[in-house]
Amino acid sequence: MKKPRWVIDKEQAKRAAAAETVWLFGLHAVRDALENPAREKLRLIVTRNAADKLAQAIAASGVEPEIVDPRKFSAPLDPQSVHQGAALEVKPLAWGSLQDVCLGDGVSAPRVVLLDRVTDPHNVGAILRSAEVFGARAVIAPRHHAAPETGALAKTASGALERQPYLRVRNLADAITELQGMGYIVLGLAGEAETTIEAAVDGRRDRPVALVLGAEGPGLRQKTRESVDTLVRIDFASDFGSLNVSNAAAVALYAARP
Repeated sequence: MKKPRWVIDKEQAKRAAAAETVWLFGLHAVRDALENPAREKLRLIVTRNAADKLAQAIAASGVEPEIVDPRKFSAPLDPQSVHQGAALEVKPLAWGSLQDVCLGDGVSAPRVVLLDRVTDPHNVGAILRSAEVFGARAVIAPRHHAAPETGALAKTASGALERQPYLRVRNLADAITELQGMGYIVLGLAGEAETTIEAAVDGRRDRPVALVLGAEGPGLRQKTRESVDTLVRIDFASDFGSLNVSNAAAVALYAARP
């Protein structure tokens, strides 16, 4: 019996995901990945100088490095990548399901960040750093039209990618609904909103809170706006000026802290 098209597509997607690898680069990103026992490491290319700087992490990882001439750095990276003589091929991290990561423990009030079509890896990397600093449970983005796990993202995250869950979901609106079912208050950031973040969480800081941010320019999509509980804004000191999405995420996490 011939398999339906949707079954074939699902199997192909599963095989593609299994074959996917990421090249991390830069001393900091490579060191943190080498030291992460949850990270599957495939191939390490380093110059002699970088190998010396990473000696402890390399020894702990058990990965056999390939030492190369700095003038003939052979890792398949963008020529503009500032690799500092170190590149590591890895498998993407598997953090588990949305419920596994985001379900509250009844003691703390978790915070999560959702990104609606934020595609710049540098912005997402910076958001992961802020999420780690402010203790967010996860950063969540759709599988499509969002920044994938890449070397540029990892370098900007400055190690946070190895510790801060970055979940990729099939549908952002469904993820919002699932979080609401877990008891989350879901706040969508929009510059024209009348309510501030502080006002929205006043008296409810003991509740789980999810902050949804859109791409710079278009902001939140209409479907996302309809899915959140409340649209909120950052309380600016004046009527002009704006923050980029990574700065907005940091300010929002601070404003919504438990």
